Amino acid sequence: MTRRLGGLALGGAVAIAIAGAPREASAQALPPPDRSAAWETVSTVAMVVGMGSQVLMPRLYWSDTEVTIGSKARWHASVLGSTMLLLTTAFFNELVVKPEITSYRPGCGVSNVGVPGCTTFGMPSTHTFVAFSALGHGGGVFLVDSLKWSEGRVSGLAIAGDVALPLVAAGLTYAGRVAGTPSQEHGDQALVGAAVGLGFGLLAGGAYALLQRPECPYGAGVICW
Repeated sequence: MTRRLGGLALGGAVAIAIAGAPREASAQALPPPDRSAAWETVSTVAMVVGMGSQVLMPRLYWSDTEVTIGSKARWHASVLGSTMLLLTTAFFNELVVKPEITSYRPGCGVSNVGVPGCTTFGMPSTHTFVAFSALGHGGGVFLVDSLKWSEGRVSGLAIAGDVALPLVAAGLTYAGRVAGTPSQEHGDQALVGAAVGLGFGLLAGGAYALLQRPECPYGAGVICW
Protein backbone atom coordinates (compact mmCIF):
# COMPACT_ATOMS: atom_id res chain seq x y z
CA MET A 1 0.00 0.00 0.00
CA THR A 2 2.83 2.37 0.88
CA ARG A 3 4.53 1.76 -2.47
CA ARG A 4 1.26 2.38 -4.24
CA LEU A 5 0.73 5.68 -2.49
CA GLY A 6 4.34 6.68 -3.22
CA GLY A 7 3.89 5.88 -6.91
CA LEU A 8 0.68 7.89 -7.10
CA ALA A 9 2.34 10.83 -5.38
CA LEU A 10 5.33 10.71 -7.75
CA GLY A 11 3.05 10.49 -10.79
CA GLY A 12 1.03 13.43 -9.56
CA ALA A 13 4.15 15.51 -9.03
CA VAL A 14 5.40 14.77 -12.56
CA ALA A 15 2.00 15.63 -14.03
CA ILE A 16 1.91 18.95 -12.16
CA ALA A 17 5.46 19.79 -13.32
CA ILE A 18 4.63 19.03 -16.95
CA ALA A 19 1.42 21.05 -16.79
CA GLY A 20 3.22 24.00 -15.26
CA ALA A 21 6.20 24.04 -17.67
CA PRO A 22 4.52 25.83 -20.62
CA ARG A 23 3.08 28.49 -18.33
CA GLU A 24 6.52 29.11 -16.82
CA ALA A 25 8.20 29.34 -20.25
CA SER A 26 5.45 31.64 -21.45
CA ALA A 27 5.92 33.88 -18.45
CA GLN A 28 9.63 34.21 -19.21
CA ALA A 29 9.13 35.13 -22.89
CA LEU A 30 10.30 38.65 -23.72
CA PRO A 31 7.63 41.06 -24.98
CA PRO A 32 8.04 42.79 -28.36
CA PRO A 33 10.44 45.75 -27.91
CA ASP A 34 8.84 49.19 -28.06
CA ARG A 35 11.49 51.12 -30.00
CA SER A 36 11.35 54.74 -31.11
CA ALA A 37 9.93 55.06 -34.61
CA ALA A 38 11.38 58.58 -34.79
CA TRP A 39 14.97 57.38 -34.30
CA GLU A 40 14.40 54.59 -36.80
CA THR A 41 13.31 57.20 -39.35
CA VAL A 42 16.27 59.47 -38.56
CA SER A 43 18.78 56.67 -39.05
CA THR A 44 17.17 55.47 -42.28
CA VAL A 45 16.86 58.93 -43.84
CA ALA A 46 20.43 59.84 -42.86
CA MET A 47 21.70 56.57 -44.34
CA VAL A 48 19.93 57.29 -47.66
CA VAL A 49 21.23 60.87 -47.72
CA GLY A 50 24.79 59.69 -47.11
CA MET A 51 24.82 57.16 -49.93
CA GLY A 52 22.80 59.45 -52.18
CA SER A 53 25.47 62.13 -51.81
CA GLN A 54 27.99 59.76 -53.37
CA VAL A 55 25.75 58.94 -56.32
CA LEU A 56 24.97 62.61 -57.05
CA MET A 57 28.26 64.28 -56.10
CA PRO A 58 30.35 65.40 -59.12
CA ARG A 59 34.07 64.84 -59.40
CA LEU A 60 35.79 68.14 -58.61
CA TYR A 61 39.31 68.60 -59.92
CA TRP A 62 41.82 71.21 -61.05
CA SER A 63 42.38 71.55 -64.77
CA ASP A 64 45.29 73.38 -66.36
CA THR A 65 44.73 72.39 -69.98
CA GLU A 66 45.25 74.81 -72.85
CA VAL A 67 41.51 75.44 -73.05
CA THR A 68 40.66 76.34 -69.45
CA ILE A 69 42.47 76.69 -66.16
CA GLY A 70 40.70 76.21 -62.83
CA SER A 71 38.35 73.87 -61.00
CA LYS A 72 35.93 71.73 -62.96
CA ALA A 73 33.02 69.50 -62.04
CA ARG A 74 32.07 66.35 -63.92
CA TRP A 75 29.31 63.85 -63.15
CA HIS A 76 30.21 60.24 -63.94
CA ALA A 77 27.68 57.46 -64.48
CA SER A 78 30.51 55.05 -63.64
CA VAL A 79 30.16 55.98 -59.95
CA LEU A 80 27.21 53.60 -59.93
CA GLY A 81 29.71 50.75 -60.13
CA SER A 82 31.38 51.47 -56.80
CA THR A 83 28.24 52.61 -54.97
CA MET A 84 26.22 49.60 -56.15
CA LEU A 85 29.05 47.35 -54.98
CA LEU A 86 28.71 48.83 -51.50
CA LEU A 87 24.92 48.44 -51.51
CA THR A 88 25.23 44.84 -52.71
CA THR A 89 27.63 44.16 -49.84
CA ALA A 90 25.09 45.71 -47.46
CA PHE A 91 22.34 43.40 -48.73
CA PHE A 92 24.66 40.42 -48.34
CA ASN A 93 25.36 41.50 -44.77
CA GLU A 94 21.65 41.84 -44.00
CA LEU A 95 20.54 38.57 -45.59
CA VAL A 96 23.51 36.26 -44.98
CA VAL A 97 26.08 37.56 -42.47
CA LYS A 98 23.75 38.80 -39.71
CA PRO A 99 21.64 35.60 -39.53
CA GLU A 100 24.86 33.58 -39.32
CA ILE A 101 26.26 35.66 -36.45
CA THR A 102 22.87 35.72 -34.67
CA SER A 103 23.52 38.75 -32.46
CA TYR A 104 20.20 39.81 -30.92
CA ARG A 105 19.04 43.41 -31.06
CA PRO A 106 18.11 45.19 -27.78
CA GLY A 107 14.95 43.74 -26.27
CA CYS A 108 15.23 40.55 -28.32
CA GLY A 109 16.23 37.04 -27.35
CA VAL A 110 15.60 33.37 -28.00
CA SER A 111 12.07 33.58 -26.60
CA ASN A 112 10.74 36.34 -28.89
CA VAL A 113 12.54 35.89 -32.20
CA GLY A 114 10.16 36.75 -35.03
CA VAL A 115 7.93 39.15 -33.10
CA PRO A 116 7.70 42.75 -34.40
CA GLY A 117 11.04 44.44 -33.77
CA CYS A 118 12.89 41.13 -33.54
CA THR A 119 12.65 39.84 -37.11
CA THR A 120 16.29 40.75 -37.86
CA PHE A 121 19.60 40.55 -36.03
CA GLY A 122 21.99 43.39 -35.22
CA MET A 123 25.64 42.46 -35.87
CA PRO A 124 27.03 44.15 -37.85
CA SER A 125 24.59 47.02 -38.36
CA THR A 126 23.55 47.41 -41.99
CA HIS A 127 22.48 51.01 -41.45
CA THR A 128 25.86 52.12 -40.13
CA PHE A 129 27.64 50.00 -42.74
CA VAL A 130 25.91 51.87 -45.57
CA ALA A 131 26.30 55.31 -44.00
CA PHE A 132 29.97 54.93 -43.11
CA SER A 133 30.78 53.21 -46.41
CA ALA A 134 29.43 56.37 -48.08
CA LEU A 135 31.76 58.42 -45.89
CA GLY A 136 34.70 56.17 -46.77
CA HIS A 137 33.79 56.32 -50.46
CA GLY A 138 33.68 60.11 -50.40
CA GLY A 139 36.95 60.26 -48.49
CA GLY A 140 38.66 57.97 -50.99
CA VAL A 141 37.45 59.98 -53.97
CA PHE A 142 38.44 63.26 -52.29
CA LEU A 143 41.97 62.07 -51.50
CA VAL A 144 42.65 60.71 -55.00
CA ASP A 145 41.11 63.68 -56.81
CA SER A 146 43.01 66.15 -54.63
CA LEU A 147 46.40 64.46 -54.43
CA LYS A 148 46.63 62.77 -57.81
CA TRP A 149 44.37 64.48 -60.35
CA SER A 150 44.54 68.02 -58.90
CA GLU A 151 48.23 67.96 -57.96
CA GLY A 152 47.57 68.68 -54.30
CA ARG A 153 45.00 71.44 -54.80
CA VAL A 154 42.04 71.08 -52.44
CA SER A 155 38.51 72.16 -53.35
CA GLY A 156 36.26 73.48 -50.61
CA LEU A 157 33.21 72.17 -52.47
CA ALA A 158 34.81 68.73 -52.60
CA ILE A 159 35.37 68.81 -48.84
CA ALA A 160 31.72 69.76 -48.33
CA GLY A 161 30.23 67.17 -50.69
CA ASP A 162 32.67 64.27 -50.40
CA VAL A 163 33.49 64.48 -46.69
CA ALA A 164 31.36 66.89 -44.62
CA LEU A 165 27.90 65.85 -45.84
CA PRO A 166 28.45 62.07 -45.57
CA LEU A 167 30.18 62.64 -42.21
CA VAL A 168 27.10 64.38 -40.80
CA ALA A 169 24.84 61.70 -42.32
CA ALA A 170 26.98 58.93 -40.81
CA GLY A 171 26.88 60.59 -37.40
CA LEU A 172 23.11 60.92 -37.49
CA THR A 173 22.78 57.31 -38.64
CA TYR A 174 24.88 56.06 -35.76
CA ALA A 175 22.99 58.22 -33.27
CA GLY A 176 19.67 56.95 -34.58
CA ARG A 177 20.74 53.33 -34.14
CA VAL A 178 21.92 53.62 -30.51
CA ALA A 179 19.51 56.25 -29.12
CA GLY A 180 16.34 55.40 -27.20
CA THR A 181 15.43 52.67 -24.72
CA PRO A 182 15.51 50.11 -26.07
CA SER A 183 17.70 51.31 -28.94
CA GLN A 184 17.55 50.04 -32.50
CA GLU A 185 20.89 48.25 -32.03
CA HIS A 186 23.54 47.75 -29.37
CA GLY A 187 26.51 50.10 -29.48
CA ASP A 188 28.97 47.38 -30.50
CA GLN A 189 26.68 46.25 -33.32
CA ALA A 190 26.56 49.79 -34.71
CA LEU A 191 30.31 50.32 -34.21
CA VAL A 192 31.30 47.14 -36.05
CA GLY A 193 29.03 48.04 -38.97
CA ALA A 194 30.54 51.53 -39.07
CA ALA A 195 34.14 50.32 -38.98
CA VAL A 196 33.65 47.67 -41.65
CA GLY A 197 31.67 50.06 -43.82
CA LEU A 198 34.30 52.79 -43.55
CA GLY A 199 37.01 50.39 -44.67
CA PHE A 200 34.99 49.00 -47.58
CA GLY A 201 33.97 52.47 -48.66
CA LEU A 202 37.51 53.84 -48.59
CA LEU A 203 38.74 50.98 -50.76
CA ALA A 204 35.83 51.25 -53.20
CA GLY A 205 36.01 55.03 -53.51
CA GLY A 206 39.77 55.12 -53.83
CA ALA A 207 39.82 52.40 -56.49
CA TYR A 208 37.02 54.07 -58.44
CA ALA A 209 38.79 57.46 -58.41
CA LEU A 210 42.10 55.90 -59.49
CA LEU A 211 40.58 53.93 -62.35
CA GLN A 212 38.22 56.66 -63.57
CA ARG A 213 39.86 59.97 -64.40
CA PRO A 214 37.71 62.93 -63.32
CA GLU A 215 37.47 64.49 -66.77
CA CYS A 216 35.16 63.06 -69.43
CA PRO A 217 37.04 60.79 -71.84
CA TYR A 218 35.00 61.98 -74.82
CA GLY A 219 33.93 65.52 -75.60
CA ALA A 220 33.56 68.47 -73.25
CA GLY A 221 30.25 67.61 -71.54
CA VAL A 222 29.70 67.77 -67.81
CA ILE A 223 28.04 64.34 -67.68
CA CYS A 224 30.33 61.42 -68.52
CA TRP A 225 28.76 58.17 -69.66
